[in-house]
Amino acid sequence: MLQPLGRAALQLATQPFYYIAILLIILIYRHQMRTEQRLFHARLHPWPIETLRSLLTGAVAGLLVSAVALFIGVRLTPDTVWWLWGAAGALLLLRFRYLCIAYSVGLLGLLQGAAGWIDTGAYHPLAGRLAESLAALDIPGLLLLAALLHLAEALLIGRQGARLASPLVLSGKRGRLVGGYRLQGYWPVPLLLATPAAGGFAAAGTALPWPPLLGGGTWAEGWTMIGLPVIIGFTTLTRSLLPQQSARQSARQLLLYSVLLGAIAAGALWWPPLTVPAALAALLLHEGLGLLASWRESLRSPYYVHDGPGLRVLAVVPDSPAAELGIAVGEMIVKVNGARVRNGAELHEALSEGGAAFCKLEVLNLEGESKFLQRARYAGEHHQLGILLAPDERSTDYAPAAAPSLWRLFGSGKTSRKRELERERDPLDELSM
Repeated sequence: MLQPLGRAALQLATQPFYYIAILLIILIYRHQMRTEQRLFHARLHPWPIETLRSLLTGAVAGLLVSAVALFIGVRLTPDTVWWLWGAAGALLLLRFRYLCIAYSVGLLGLLQGAAGWIDTGAYHPLAGRLAESLAALDIPGLLLLAALLHLAEALLIGRQGARLASPLVLSGKRGRLVGGYRLQGYWPVPLLLATPAAGGFAAAGTALPWPPLLGGGTWAEGWTMIGLPVIIGFTTLTRSLLPQQSARQSARQLLLYSVLLGAIAAGALWWPPLTVPAALAALLLHEGLGLLASWRESLRSPYYVHDGPGLRVLAVVPDSPAAELGIAVGEMIVKVNGARVRNGAELHEALSEGGAAFCKLEVLNLEGESKFLQRARYAGEHHQLGILLAPDERSTDYAPAAAPSLWRLFGSGKTSRKRELERERDPLDELSM
């Protein structure tokens, strides 16, 4: 067992795709950090720390999914990695959120079905070899693997989703600026998967110590292991929910999707003619859940606006005085040093009153109850205690609602826009897993 495991780990370490995944994740978090700096002049999510967390968490998820997959027995071929990443690369050029194994496997399933109706070998020998390689892919098994990965993703979002939330200023209806959050998390997942030697690999053993759930007699010729790097991740946008609420909603949606996808894959394994419909369903269900989230979001009013008795807190800078005081996202600052505050300028003026040596705050919590906080102030601290407010009528900078393209991630241009220069209708179609 250790020898094939070591070979698979070496294969994984020498493949370019795992490092491509890491590079893409670095670009995502770097763009997020630059957007935060542009809008709020604060570093809420430093990209090196977020990338390191992503690597460690992805490695743990890979170990767990690989352990479960050992008992399932997904059948792979030597070309599986190339097909999956080739499809992912093509989809990535369209939208970044298509960088998902469900989309890649779904696309490959449709291509496999289409190739079965065409005599590709009559056109060119290379086309015939590609069609044979494509036909050898175990699409139902890969769909089942995608269901497992989405289950792991749902668990990660449930535990970490709120921490991955990045505050934004967005263009709302009639050009009004509102606050919001983009929740996004991406994890590179290294998988070490056992597969039958009958798929074209040299046998690493006569039999597994346990009978895999899938594959039947294909394991009779022995087995081996293969390293398969994948990316799992999600992006969703909200103007109306707290980060923890949006994370729970996304986790529930992904959990539902993983169950549905697993059931569809099991049906295709039981009856192979269901493979193409299962591949199509994998794509449509993923898009459908995203559209459902977008529709629900459109029915709710923006939350991060100053429509109450005080100033709505959009975010809190980590390790700041506001964080020490226990001020939370979504709460309202009503009074500062006895003075009512209605905009950022009044907040700054009230904090500076009395030599800025001490501050007393009246805050409405999420339940609408008042709490009174006080703290000494020291030189060099954030001018607003680390409180980032929802935008008001004086705010000008905002971020596009649409997720950045691959080309924008590589670029070094502006990550925000000016309200005076441009107004646009914000699409909410990026709400997705």
